[in-house]
Amino acid sequence: MAEDRIKRIAREIYENVGGMGNVNKIVHCMTRVRMEIKDYDQVDLEKLKAVEGVMGVVEDDTLQVVVGPGTVNKVANEMVETAGVKLGEEFPAVAAAELSGKAKVEQRAAEVKAQQKAKTNNNTPFKRALKSISNIFVPLIPAFVGAGIIGGIASVLGNMIIGGQLSGDWMQYVTVMNIIKNGVFSYLVIYVGINAATEFGASPALGGVIGGVTTLSGMNVEEPLKNLFTGGDLAAGQGGIIGVIIAVWLLALLEKRLHKIIPEAVDIIVTPTIALLVIGLVTIFILMPFAGAVSNGLVGAINTILNVGGAFAGFALGALFLPMVMFGLHQILTPIHLEMIDQSGMTLLLPILAMAGAGQVGAALALWIKCRKNHQLTEMIKGALPVGILGIGEPLIYGVTLPLGRPFVTACIGGGVGGAVIGLIGGVGATTIGPSGVALIPLIADGRWWGYLAGLLAGYAGGFIATYLFGVPQRAIDGEIA
Repeated sequence: MAEDRIKRIAREIYENVGGMGNVNKIVHCMTRVRMEIKDYDQVDLEKLKAVEGVMGVVEDDTLQVVVGPGTVNKVANEMVETAGVKLGEEFPAVAAAELSGKAKVEQRAAEVKAQQKAKTNNNTPFKRALKSISNIFVPLIPAFVGAGIIGGIASVLGNMIIGGQLSGDWMQYVTVMNIIKNGVFSYLVIYVGINAATEFGASPALGGVIGGVTTLSGMNVEEPLKNLFTGGDLAAGQGGIIGVIIAVWLLALLEKRLHKIIPEAVDIIVTPTIALLVIGLVTIFILMPFAGAVSNGLVGAINTILNVGGAFAGFALGALFLPMVMFGLHQILTPIHLEMIDQSGMTLLLPILAMAGAGQVGAALALWIKCRKNHQLTEMIKGALPVGILGIGEPLIYGVTLPLGRPFVTACIGGGVGGAVIGLIGGVGATTIGPSGVALIPLIADGRWWGYLAGLLAGYAGGFIATYLFGVPQRAIDGEIA
């Protein structure tokens, strides 16, 4: 039955977009079949929307048919197999040749119309940047969700072992789950580098290498490279995910230029070598040191905020933590955590910073309610919310709030609200570092878990209210952006 349904959906999509000959290329994301259409006048949008199994249709740079997670892979593959091509490959040229003279004229007119529409669609650089971020991270969401849930369960079990609720025999299971989780999160910069290269038009393999460069895996730890801005040691991960995206964007610009000027006979040898060498040096000696210099400057600011204390410190730290994570600047907090634990047996900083994730959860709930007609967005939220509640924030950040722009800001405000509540209560500390979300509750010291829980609820509420009132773009409600 499942196969019959998939074939029917694929067939009826073709029938209502003008046939296979009117399609140039097919790819898919988490919930949508994306088609490059030759002549939009041949597309019957109303009948397409009425196909049983189609949840919605979005007209963007491609025609996007929402069929839902799981189904989308089967439908897209059925459609390309019928056409005799692979995903992302152009359909056979014979299909275009079979178009009548009138159809060819209409196709050309449709192309010009689409170009003019793109010019007048308020497609600002900021919106293009957000769309690129979405395109980079949406393919990773299934891995985020699956590995995140496994990692969240591992965090809960690990905390219960430390707290004495479970015996040490459970640690082997925790270790196995963490190994699976780290298959994604330990090498996230490489995955991001590959996807960013695909988005910007560079070679995916080279993008992965540039992402891997930020791990500094070949550096001698006894003789580390120096930060050109501060003179201190470089640290792996400085620059964060955003640094990798910037580096790969530069890689794409350089690689495209080299392909134009390098003779074809040696292009396969010379271009990747020069591209990796130049962008690798830029990444190691400019992008990463710059982030490191910024992080060193933030140490004094964070210490000042901590000395002030109270609700103000809680709000500032809770609101600013996620931007710090994106740029890899959160690493400066690790020695502060460890020093606090060494001196007093707990870190008062971690519960406050964990509120950043609570703000994301609240924002996602608000988006779910206000954008319920945006099927792709709501499907992603449903998959990412359980992981976010467990303290794994990447799916919500990179798949939901950041690509939409405003919800990311209002989510950070929600994190600030949660942090302010914990700062106001005072004395809420964690006995170790690592987990966040509800997974951190068993590790709150001195029985003050109720204070941490109050902060979580405040973060949820703050992110929800701020997003519901001020953070939902109209285009998200209309289903134009995921």
